[in-house]
Amino acid sequence: MTKNVLNNSLIAGAVIFYASFSAITYAHGNEVHETNKSMFAGLELAPAKTVMAFHRALQQSNKIAARATLADDVLIFEGAAERSADEYANHHMLADMKFLAHMTSTLLEQQVYEIGDLAYSVARKRTQGEYKDKILDYIGFETIVLKKVDNVWKITHIHWSK
Repeated sequence: MTKNVLNNSLIAGAVIFYASFSAITYAHGNEVHETNKSMFAGLELAPAKTVMAFHRALQQSNKIAARATLADDVLIFEGAAERSADEYANHHMLADMKFLAHMTSTLLEQQVYEIGDLAYSVARKRTQGEYKDKILDYIGFETIVLKKVDNVWKITHIHWSK
């Protein structure tokens, strides 16, 4: 199995996991469940710091810093699909930055796990604010997959939904 096929298989596995989680979430709506698992885990890990740097760069409208956290072949799902860091940086990233400038996001939960040269982050955020004459208040979900490239963690996949 080639390295590319293996990497694509791992990303596909993460997407399938997330998709099944999303289906369960929609089936249960806004039910509240007790949990023994910590709502925050792994935030001290290097991949978590990359995810935080990405979010900070988007919030500060720093296109160069945000782009630096992304692998060249990043795959981003947010309604549509963007298949490279350059595609995202030159299109949807700018819209995300404009949107975030009007919003307040509160991290409700995040867990980051590192498995060798791969890592993933799952998070829930509450986003509130007014944008284009609409009052918004929603809970969003995020899954980010990272890969260590030349000893630097890069984001290889992002899936955002609400």
